Amino acid sequence: MSEGLSIKVRNELYKRKMTHTELANLLGISGAYLSDILNGSRRGKKAQEHVKHICTILEIEVNNT
Repeated sequence: MSEGLSIKVRNELYKRKMTHTELANLLGISGAYLSDILNGSRRGKKAQEHVKHICTILEIEVNNT
């Protein structure tokens, strides 16, 4: 994923006083897997589905350029 996604997620988590672990739990994935997605280490179809879910949960948009 883009660096922009990671920044947007961190900012939104901060605003909501929500932890990285809480977001991972909402997604049903581990914190490590969430970190991999946000850092761009995971880019497959399943990771893309999680990104969409993250954007829905946090009400953010991501440009796929």
